Amino acid sequence: MKALLCLDFENDIVHPEGKVAGKGYAAYDAEHNTLAAVRKVQDRFRAANLPVIHVRVGFFPGYAQQPKGSPLMGQAHEFGALDLSGWGGAFADDVAPQGEELVINKHRVSCFYGTSLELTLNTMGVTEVFLAGVSTDLVVESTARGAHDRDFKVNVIADCCIAANEEDQQRSLASMEKLASILTSTELEI
Repeated sequence: MKALLCLDFENDIVHPEGKVAGKGYAAYDAEHNTLAAVRKVQDRFRAANLPVIHVRVGFFPGYAQQPKGSPLMGQAHEFGALDLSGWGGAFADDVAPQGEELVINKHRVSCFYGTSLELTLNTMGVTEVFLAGVSTDLVVESTARGAHDRDFKVNVIADCCIAANEEDQQRSLASMEKLASILTSTELEI
C-alpha cells in the first residue's frame, strides 16, 4: 500500500507570520505555490482511499522534549517557537488533516526518531511512501533516508517540498536521488 507523508507544514514554519518562516520557507512557498500543489496531491490520495499521514515537529509547553544544545532547535523556547499547543504548531489551513487522518508529533528532525511512524506504517501494510514537506534538506531528506533504511520504497514529490532557498532545494533533491525516486506532482501515479 502507498501512503502520503506530509511533513512539518506548520504555521510557524510556512505561514508568513510564523516564528521560523523568516528563514525563507514562507517566501519559497509564495514563489512556488507549494502548498497548493500539496493540497492537490492530498486530495488525490484521499480520492484513492490511500492514507494521508501528517507529521509535525515541536514541543509541548515547558519544552521538556527540546534539545537545548541543538544548533537547529536549541533556541525555540526563547521565542516560543514550535509550540505544539498553539497556533504556531498547528498545521497550515490549506494542508491540514481532514477527518480522522493520522497526526504524529515528533521532537527531532527525523520522522522516525522517537515516534510511532514505523510501527504505524507497518501495521497499515504500507510498503511505499511519498514525501512532501518543509524543509527539503532537513525533514524530507532525513525521513527519506530513514524510510529507505527501513525497506520502504521512497518517493519524493519535488514540487511539494519547500526549502529555505533554491540552492538548498536542488542540493537536497540531488542527494536523495541515490535512495529515492524524485518526481513531480504531475508525474505522480497512484
